[in-house]
Order: sequence, then structure tokens, then C-alpha cells
Amino acid sequence: MPLKLNRTAMPEQDPKARSANFEEVALGYTEEQARTEASRCLGCRNPLCEGGCPVQVPIRDFIAEVKKGDFAKAYRIINETNSLPAVCGRVCPQEEQCEKECVLAKKGAPIAIGRLERYVADWAMAHGLGDDVKPPESNGHKVAVVGAGPAGLTCAGDLARKGYEVTVFEAFHKPGGVLVYGIPEFRLPKSLVEREIETLKKLGVCFELNTIVGRTVEIGEMFEQEGFEAVFVGSGAGLPQFLGIPGENLNGVYSANEYLTRINLMKAYRPDSLTPVKKAKRVVVVGGGNVAMDAARSALRMGAQTRVVYRRSMQELPARKEEVHHAIEEGVEFDLLTNPKEILGDKGWVRGIRCVRMALGEPDESGRRRPVEQPGSEFEIETDLVIIAIGTRPNPMLTSVTEGLETTRWGGIIVDEDTMETRLPGVYAGGDAVTGAATVILAMGAGKTAAASIDRQIMGPGKADDERI
Repeated sequence: MPLKLNRTAMPEQDPKARSANFEEVALGYTEEQARTEASRCLGCRNPLCEGGCPVQVPIRDFIAEVKKGDFAKAYRIINETNSLPAVCGRVCPQEEQCEKECVLAKKGAPIAIGRLERYVADWAMAHGLGDDVKPPESNGHKVAVVGAGPAGLTCAGDLARKGYEVTVFEAFHKPGGVLVYGIPEFRLPKSLVEREIETLKKLGVCFELNTIVGRTVEIGEMFEQEGFEAVFVGSGAGLPQFLGIPGENLNGVYSANEYLTRINLMKAYRPDSLTPVKKAKRVVVVGGGNVAMDAARSALRMGAQTRVVYRRSMQELPARKEEVHHAIEEGVEFDLLTNPKEILGDKGWVRGIRCVRMALGEPDESGRRRPVEQPGSEFEIETDLVIIAIGTRPNPMLTSVTEGLETTRWGGIIVDEDTMETRLPGVYAGGDAVTGAATVILAMGAGKTAAASIDRQIMGPGKADDERI
């Protein structure tokens, strides 16, 4: 049988329709499409794709079950290592990880691993798999997790399955971290995140919401007063970075973090929302990553003419190609090789942004060509709202009050990369709190590594769960 080099297309909402709503863009495979795509898999004896997965999903095995039509078994295989398959199937950058290693990528298009994972996870939810989950027998040990984002949820889920009594402390009023405040509904429906979290609750994971570790409670108290034997810090990177240019204090300037939190977590796009967000006619988003795409596409759905300003070219744009493609389809405009110099105001409100044209010079320390200003090329863009999306870093609130928890100069917690243990005994950390803003799946991988290390620490040599299997 000849190789099928082209992968099965994913049905999507029409661009004109979806640019005016917050419903999910990608509609998912049908059963026939999923099985057709799975049939392309070669079932390699040495599945290189699995080496590209940060949480070690048995990709070859679950796809083999999709090919047969046994979706329940496929789900059980995925769920052995991945606590959030419906999430990963939507937001994980598979093209840079598992799919990049697929042998079919050398001849044509790789297997659509993420789309198949999404199909299986959605099928499992629709058929009630996981509804009857029960907590395992307690092993009598308590672990605290700080932050209910991807890293924390993964660590909590892995430990709960091993019988640990896990409590997750979350600053917001809802668990989910960046999954609920950062990623828009049209990419990741929040009902799916809630379903995944409900499964963790059924495993026995407890959630303490509206709790700011470092203020409401400190890590030392968790050990001394509450009897936790280990603490995992997965508090993310929620502190936005700004440009440092004149005008950033004007009304109508948002960090992407604030703008997306208002829209995603607080549902500011709904008429009945109690959380305001400025509805602008013209929006400029500064930045070129996935967060910038999320902000731009959200602003577009709020009714604004939206432009992305990025100082390098399209080739260097760090956002996923799929997200950029969707943004362009929906009507987002791009001002490339353009850098802001000043945000302009009128009576305290944004009226425009002054920019300069750039050209690419020699590579900088990141390996990308350095943007260089072109003299005499300044110009203005009329706008009434500016969203700064140039990155985030960890909030120092927790680390500043926790003696012995050492950080890098930019605030990332220092850990042993093999175990995720910090320099404070019994305290582990992972995800964006360590690396700065990165991907959901890398945070999940860190949470998984930390869970295994915590298990070894508490159970002792030869008694940890991964050694007993």
C-alpha cells in the first residue's frame, strides 16, 4: 500500500464567522477522519515521535487503537502519562515536538498526533470515561502544590494516582492557571479544562482557592503547621514585561496578561460581565508570540480593527504558524520590521503609537538576526488601545519571602533539572516559575518529573512508585 503523504484536514469555522465569536475555531475530526489519519501511521518499531513528547505519551500504541476504532483503550493509554489530553491536543506545539520526529515528515506531512489525541480525549469525555474515577488508597503522605496551572495540575495528578493526599493552593478563584486566564475560549474551551480538573478532584486532589502563597500562607508554615512533607511550586510567570517607552502609563494601555485575563477568566466579552475591558475601534498589539496572537484575535472579536507590530520579519515570528495563519485569515494585519518608540496620548488616553522601521542585521545572542532601526523612517499608527505582549516573568512575591529559595537574576527559581528540586530541601519547582514563559506541555513535563522525584524522596530508595512497578 502506498504511503499517504498528506494528512487529513481538520474542519474549522469559516474565518468570517469565527472572527465575530469566541467559539472554538477547530471543530475536530469525525470518527472516519480520525481513523483515516491514524491509518497513515507506520507503527515504527522505534517510535521517534515518543522521544519528542515531554510527558512520554505512548504515541504509537494509542494511534494503533484509534486505527482499530478502540477509542476507550486509546484513551487509557494516553491517560497513563498525560493528565490533560483534551488540553494538549489543542494547545501543545506538536509541530516542534512529537510530530517533528515523525518519519513521515521527511517525505510529506507527519501524522497529526495532536489532532488524534484531541479526538480521543473528546470521545472519552462524550462517553463518560473518567466519570467513575475513584481515589486510590491513601499512602498516608501529604504534598502541597502551589499553583493550579499545567505544571501544578500534572504534579498533583501524578501524586494523587500514587495515593498521596495532595492539596493545590491557587491564588485565583478558579483553578487552571494559564489554561483559564491566558488561552482564549476559541482555542481552548474552558468547559474542557473544568472537566479535566473534575477528574483530578475525583482522584482526591483538594483545591484551596483565593490563597496567595507568600502572603496568605508561607511555605515554611506548610511544613511546620500543616504537615506537608514536600511542596511543589508551579506558580507560573504572571508578571508582565513592558517596553520602557514614553506613554505606557496612558489609559488604554494593557499588558496582554491583564487584557486576556479580563476576557478569558472574567468573560469581559459577555454583555452581563461585571469586569470591564475597553472596547476600542483600533487596537495595536506589540509582540510576535502566541500570546500576541491570542490578544490580537481576541481584540478582533471585540470588534476592533487589529494590527500586530513586530520588530522582526515573518520568518522570525515566534508564534505557532497555525495561530498566525488563523489570525491572517480572520483579518488581523501585521506591521513587520516595525518597533514602537512612543505611545501617544490625548487628555490621558491613547490616541496613537509612534514607530520606526527596522532592518535585520547580524544574529544576536538568541541566534536570530538583530533588528536595526532605519534612520528617518518614523511614522504613526492611529489607535485607541495598545496591548503589550512581549513576555512575562515569575512574580517575586513568593520567592522574596521564602528564605533559601534561590532565583536567577530575572526571577526564575533555580532547580536541579533532573529532579526539579530547589536548593531548599523538600521544595520542588517547575514550569514557567523556573523557565519563564514557555509552553503548556513543557510545564507539564516538569510537573511530572517533580512528582516522580517527590515520590522517591518520601518513599525512600527502592520504595518509590516508579521503582515498585
